[in-house]
This record gives sequence, C-alpha cells and structure tokens, in this order.
Amino acid sequence: MAPDASEAPPEFQEALRSLAQARTRRDVTLVETPAPHRIAPYAIAINGEIGDASGRFVLLHDPDGQPAWDGTFRVVALVKATTEPEVGADDMWADVAWSWLADALDGLAHHSSGGTVTKTVSRSFGVLAERPDEVTVEMRVSWTPEGTDMEPHIIAWTELMAFSAGIPPAPEGVSVLHGRRA
Repeated sequence: MAPDASEAPPEFQEALRSLAQARTRRDVTLVETPAPHRIAPYAIAINGEIGDASGRFVLLHDPDGQPAWDGTFRVVALVKATTEPEVGADDMWADVAWSWLADALDGLAHHSSGGTVTKTVSRSFGVLAERPDEVTVEMRVSWTPEGTDMEPHIIAWTELMAFSAGIPPAPEGVSVLHGRRA
C-alpha cells in the first residue's frame, strides 16, 4: 500500500498542492488514478483525455533521490493518439513528435529527459481492404523536474497530448482555464 500523502515529506506535499491548483487547458479531462508504489516511496498518477489523445502523468518522489533520475522527483508520462493515415507513411513523424515534447518543456526547469515514440499502422485486407489504415502513436517520456512546482509540468504534458491529437496550442495572450476533473 502506498504511503498516506499527509505523511509525505513537505516537498511532495508542495508538489501535490501545485498539481491540484494547476491551470490546464479547459478541453482536457483529468482524473486521479492509482499510482505505482514500487518505483518510488511517493507517487501520484493522473489520467487525461483531449480529443483523440489520452495519457497518463505520473509524478514520482524519492526523498533520497535516485541516480537514474539525477534528482528526487521524476515525471513519467504516456501519450497515446489516433492520427491521420498519412502519418503511417511519414518516416520523419517520430522526430516531429519528439520535437513536440521539446516545445512543451521549453522554458521549464528540468533535465534528463528521455523517451520513445512508437507508431503502429494497422492495415486491413480481404473484405476489409477498403478501410483506411489506422495509425496510433504512443510517446513514453520522462524527465526530472527541478523544484516542487509541478503545475508547469502537468501543463506541458496536457499540451503534448493536445499536439498529438492535432489540437493547436491556445493562442498567445489567451488565459488557460482550469481543466475538468472527475
């Protein structure tokens, strides 16, 4: 069983407060789900959906730090989206998707980012041959946030989901409202 958040170190409690107060896109739905508890002593997991994309944002905290993280916090995120069939033929698509992560994290205090971009093309044959290819993309990414303010990090993840769903970023100068939470 995961430790009680009220008994968590002050740094993790600060991180949880910043997540609870995060001002994400209004078109994203966020729901807290059970977090993994074997990877780190403290964790929170949030599932999200926007358009044709979904994902999971996990914040891990180990007060003693972990060498692979090079810090005491680690964000592990998943984004999965259904996209246009043309993406199936585009060899550069993974590079473009990775650039979306770089754009989403631009200006955030973080380091040690890494991950994978996977594209799956499902092609139909026989009596189903008329169906267009179905293309699903999946990004599994992680990075080490610097500090305890996780609001910009969850916002970056929701923007990454929006990019993957083909939803443009909010225009500059437009305030982002609280996302819906179940």
